[in-house]
Amino acid sequence: MFIDALVEFLSPGNVVDVLVRGLAEAGLYVMIASGLTLVFGLMGVLNFAHGSITMIGAYLGGLVLVTLAAGGTTVTGLLGFAVAIVVAFGVLAALGAGIETQLVRRIYDRPPLYQILLTFGVALVLDELARIVILFYGLQPSTVWQAVLGTKPTVLRESVDIFGASIGGLELFQILFGVLTVAGVHLFLTQTRYGLFIRAGSEDSEMLSALGVDVRRVFTVVFALGTGIAGAAGVLLAWDPAWGASVPLAAETLLPAFVVVIVGGLGTFRGTVVAALLVGFVDSTMTWWFQNHINFTGLPEMMVFLVLVVMLIVKPQGLYGVSEVGGH
Repeated sequence: MFIDALVEFLSPGNVVDVLVRGLAEAGLYVMIASGLTLVFGLMGVLNFAHGSITMIGAYLGGLVLVTLAAGGTTVTGLLGFAVAIVVAFGVLAALGAGIETQLVRRIYDRPPLYQILLTFGVALVLDELARIVILFYGLQPSTVWQAVLGTKPTVLRESVDIFGASIGGLELFQILFGVLTVAGVHLFLTQTRYGLFIRAGSEDSEMLSALGVDVRRVFTVVFALGTGIAGAAGVLLAWDPAWGASVPLAAETLLPAFVVVIVGGLGTFRGTVVAALLVGFVDSTMTWWFQNHINFTGLPEMMVFLVLVVMLIVKPQGLYGVSEVGGH
């Protein structure tokens, strides 16, 4: 029986389907986790409000989409999405800069537990504020905002046949967006002056300060960039019926983001990309097996956390992690 199931799994159509779905999952995971790893890599701050920022990005982007793209064509839908990305990135980057300068900066010299408690408190405040605003406008905060799903262009609702596998347009769009995110962050880190400061600061921020660089400003830029990417990821998730814009999205994205960042190695962007691919393929592979031959719902999600457990046992520092980062 297992041999028959394995032969079915290895058929060309199923292999392509699992690979594409794994790449789409990896695209989402790398967007969710990139901001978290940038902030920890330079500043050594574990931002527990990261998931809440993503959730607010989903609602903010959803508001733009419902306003500009509801009932429109594919072109207006994609243009609305581009505007939503810009708005969510800009607003949440500004929010992140405010959180860093007004709250996080005050406790840099205290033990890491203070930063964890502070960002956890910020997450609770943001979640409750979002819940109050959403209820005020007559929406249900615990269920997915269906109006945003309705703004998805027709081309992303349709499927294409690739080697016998039916691949959704949204999955291909998520892969494209994940590639663009990785390329953008990589170019920022390697080709810009601030990227040079970030890489140098993650090694020795005191030496960077001694060379005349305003490290505090670099911290603010990195925190703003991290929250901006999280907000942009929220816009993409708002179109995915498996995620959607809702208040619980904050916790649903924070957990896999931490899994990807820890498996890749705290503070390393290369590790985050590789870990997102690993977790994405494990997720898509186990989802196929559990949906087709093992009748236990919910276990595919558990396998993602099993990857984390195995990594902590075999290699606690992660795939590309170092013993200490963010030593400001």
